[in-house]
Amino acid sequence: MTRPRIPRQSDIARLAGVSQATVSMVLNDRAAENRIPESTQQRIREAMTELGYAPNIAAQSLRGGRSGLIGVHTFERVFPTAPDDYYREFLNGIEEQAVDSGLDLVLFASTQKPDGTRSIYGSGSNRMRLADGAIILGFEKNDDEIHRLSDEGFPFVFIGRREVEGLDIPFVTADYAAAMEPVVRTLVDAGHRTVTYLAAPLRALAQQERLEGFEAAIAVAEHDVTYRVEVRPEADVTADWVRAMRRSGSTAIVVETFDLARALASALADANLVAPRDLSVISLDDDPRGGGAFSHVRVPRRAMGRRAVELLLSVIEGVDAPTFAAPVHCEPPTGETVGAPAPAALAPSA
Repeated sequence: MTRPRIPRQSDIARLAGVSQATVSMVLNDRAAENRIPESTQQRIREAMTELGYAPNIAAQSLRGGRSGLIGVHTFERVFPTAPDDYYREFLNGIEEQAVDSGLDLVLFASTQKPDGTRSIYGSGSNRMRLADGAIILGFEKNDDEIHRLSDEGFPFVFIGRREVEGLDIPFVTADYAAAMEPVVRTLVDAGHRTVTYLAAPLRALAQQERLEGFEAAIAVAEHDVTYRVEVRPEADVTADWVRAMRRSGSTAIVVETFDLARALASALADANLVAPRDLSVISLDDDPRGGGAFSHVRVPRRAMGRRAVELLLSVIEGVDAPTFAAPVHCEPPTGETVGAPAPAALAPSA
């Protein structure tokens, strides 16, 4: 069976009655600078449609033209397979904004190594150059490769704040600092004056921003509030620990991550305690399974994905300086696990 011949630019030129150079200028968005009339551009587009022509995006990229592709890269395996995956909403937002912007997405999965990590330069060259730029997300990063990307002038944006020595990296993040003020105000208005902040051992920049924002909001609260920071892995959040917090005088717990919130929910159940009757709780992250057991701050993951595409397009166009950071607003805490302080006491026996 003979395969049909793929139409070429010369075929478009012949059908539209123009030179191949004119076709090339239209395909590479150089029609305006070369004063090609709109009527001629329209004939070329109609010829493309009639012939079923699709531009060779790889060749366009190699020539320095725009491919209309943006890449998504991670240094670890994060592309979701389940609806409750943490990264799913980021990717949903990226996809939505790409559709609105008339762009196609490339997920760079072939960069994965046998140990599950991913390398931009694993094959010796930057495979992401097939795209006009890339959004990078996930917890892991490779500083050497980020430096190399920057040296090449390849446009990229991180989701989540990233710090690499010697570089100013454009990134999108939730406005965690601003989100902590309504958290503290909610607790203070309910009458809480002694609060435990339950922090994750892994101190990523997002976690540090939450804690710093919480401490700043405490410092300017209308009433004096005493707080203690407890850094604990999930396995150490137990019924005995919750009882000890209550005996120490804490009437509320601010829990930093949804993983710790899950552990705290189990610990409260084991201690036969109920929020907010016995202890008020606010989580600083919503559980991707569906909000979680406690009042919580909703991290705007989908909005962050959309904003990352917008920021990347600005970087590609040179509109924003490379130091540009895009904080995304977090909604105030919602839920029903904050109430008036309960007397600190030994947990009732089961």
